[in-house]
Amino acid sequence: MRILIVGGGYVGLYTALRLQRKLKPELGRGEVEIVVVSPDPYMTYQPFLPEAAAGSISPRHVVVPLRRVLADCRIVVGEVQTIDHSKRTVTLTTLATEETGGTEQLSYDELVLAPGSVSRTLPVPGLAEHGIGFKSVEEAIGLRNHVLEQLDIASSTRDPAIRDAALTFVFVGGGYAGVEALAELEDMARYASRYYHNVRREDMKWILVEATGRILPEVGEEMGRYTVTELRRRNIDVRLDTRLESCVDRIAVLSDGSRFPTRTVVWTAGVKPHPVLAATDLPLNARGRLRCTPYLTVDGVDHAWGAGDAAAVPDVSTDEPGKETAPNAQHAVRQAKTLGDNLARSLRGQPLQQYSHAYVGSVASLGLHKGVAHVYGRKLKGWPAWFMHRTYHLSRVPTFNRKARVLAEWTLAGLFKREIVSLGSLEHPRAEFELAAGGKPSQNPPGNPKGSS
Repeated sequence: MRILIVGGGYVGLYTALRLQRKLKPELGRGEVEIVVVSPDPYMTYQPFLPEAAAGSISPRHVVVPLRRVLADCRIVVGEVQTIDHSKRTVTLTTLATEETGGTEQLSYDELVLAPGSVSRTLPVPGLAEHGIGFKSVEEAIGLRNHVLEQLDIASSTRDPAIRDAALTFVFVGGGYAGVEALAELEDMARYASRYYHNVRREDMKWILVEATGRILPEVGEEMGRYTVTELRRRNIDVRLDTRLESCVDRIAVLSDGSRFPTRTVVWTAGVKPHPVLAATDLPLNARGRLRCTPYLTVDGVDHAWGAGDAAAVPDVSTDEPGKETAPNAQHAVRQAKTLGDNLARSLRGQPLQQYSHAYVGSVASLGLHKGVAHVYGRKLKGWPAWFMHRTYHLSRVPTFNRKARVLAEWTLAGLFKREIVSLGSLEHPRAEFELAAGGKPSQNPPGNPKGSS
């Protein structure tokens, strides 16, 4: 029997881990095979992306290698293109099929569909050309390099227009990703500015654009207001009930009429279900998420399971009819545990259990030694909230190996100064050799042979 898990994120990794334990006898006898298909050979622990961007954590410690953790599973690095559950087959592309331009098919007996989500973009003019995402470790490190390079640009020119655009940073989206990324990077850039003789922290403009009237809704209205006050105290321009209308020609135009020449527009305005869900014959809800039952089976379909961002799971912990669990990491990790248990029970003919978990609260970092939290009804801010943020996520990052490495890095960061090195040329490592060989770098912007943003 083959269990196919589509996705190597929270749900994919934790479900496979659970199945490794629950089905250990069957795996040992060769009766069951677990296959995990993921576009990357690692799981990204996304709550650590802001700290990776700020340089508090090494990028390699933000990711968990699937092959090391899932020793009893077969890992396939590839992208699922279509799923035909009626025939129990998926069509996928791998690094090998890219060489030939073809695809391959993989059959299965049980399907766990957990591809996660992708950035939800809007048709804003210029966004595709100039916007920067913040959902992967590559984007986080690229953004760090980019911000530091803007300080280099500003310090090496006397042109006020170029300097102003380089030192203006616009973040769109007031959720976790946007607020934490902005707060951590502003904290880092403010520290780095002391090493630039002609760049002061007052020269930089940091702008947060949110379409609704509040930010960080997960921590509650009171803590959201505190966060706005805290950010504005740091001279961060928080604009509520405001939208990004355009960023053509590197000019951010807002719905309130403001115009900001800028080289940095970071888009964190929400997520949407992975596109592969639309390429299946499984039932979806109006928002494009997989319609699931409280047992984490796909509604009305046998041998198919779902959880996480891609799944619409009824929230049985509340009396509100039609309410679904929030698409966040807290539910995803716990749903994966229930899913793995239920799948093992199903194979052994045992009754299934419903997924039920009351939301316990949220924590958010606002930079070094700063944060907000609303956990079990208690509201914290400042250093206690920041400490709780670190403690909670350290306990949740998979494997003791990663926990120890992250804790060691935090300890060393408290003893030594921050690193403020930009390695933007890593994005195009062959550029210098191509120039030396007499060629022309094919992937770099014109006039930018070193590959900086």
